Amino acid sequence: MKKGHSTSASKKSYSMKDLQLSANTIRQNIIEMLLAAGSGHSAGPLGMADVFTALYFSIANISPETRKNADRDRIVLSNAHICPVLYATLAERGYMPRAEIMTLRKFGSRLQGHQNNHASPDLPIETCGGPLGQGISQAVGMAIASRMNHQANKKVDEKKPLPTWHTWCLMSDGELDEGQSWEAFMLAGKLNLNELTVFVDRNNIQIDGYTETIMPLEPLADKFRAFNWSVIDIDGHNLKEIIDAAKKARSIYENPTVILCHTIPGKGIDFMENDFLWHGKPPNATEGQIALRELQTLRNTIKAEHE
Repeated sequence: MKKGHSTSASKKSYSMKDLQLSANTIRQNIIEMLLAAGSGHSAGPLGMADVFTALYFSIANISPETRKNADRDRIVLSNAHICPVLYATLAERGYMPRAEIMTLRKFGSRLQGHQNNHASPDLPIETCGGPLGQGISQAVGMAIASRMNHQANKKVDEKKPLPTWHTWCLMSDGELDEGQSWEAFMLAGKLNLNELTVFVDRNNIQIDGYTETIMPLEPLADKFRAFNWSVIDIDGHNLKEIIDAAKKARSIYENPTVILCHTIPGKGIDFMENDFLWHGKPPNATEGQIALRELQTLRNTIKAEHE
């Protein structure tokens, strides 16, 4: 555990099979949501379903019962266009009824095409999303606030401590083209901000092509290390690796941590996988039915560890 972090929220223990089934349900719901909306992003949400499942079911110090606790972990979605995976995960975790996610992008719905915390005060959505690069700056500010509370607690009555928390930020690799992202990384590195962990979706695509064609990012891990960040490389579809990486990040006291999640955009749907053209469009009715059948076929292969 990192210093200054409270663990008041209790979480149910989920088996690996439970998590895999939830990730599959989330992917199916993403397709259903996009079909109902007739617009939205497909590839990124599908690719990050495993990371979101691990974060909300196993990693973060937050639950539906503790969503308003002052010491809840802060989770910031910086690449807000993948919010269908956020909404689907919140529904699967019990923060809202599944029926509501079918209102994605509808007039009057609180589930807009980029998350809006003002429209959804009952959900654990910390920020408004939209312009890429801003979420990481907000996350840095939240992590600094937790540290300030931790430091203040050393000087006040221990019976009334100020709340502290860990901040988790989710980003896309294409978002790293934004200069503001690197200003935030530089500040977090300067402050050795170990209260912050970032998950980067390293899926190698952005809306108009492949990242290494548009604005090459490699050697990405070395760049983060140069900014005084610890780096963990993982398979972003391996739930155990995701959870273990988060535990390791919490134990690092020297600096902030970035977890580079190597993912497949459009994961689970053959005609979408690794195709940047699916970054920003939904499936049509026929494509949606094919996608749902493929995901159901995958679901039927999920077994418990001992099976």
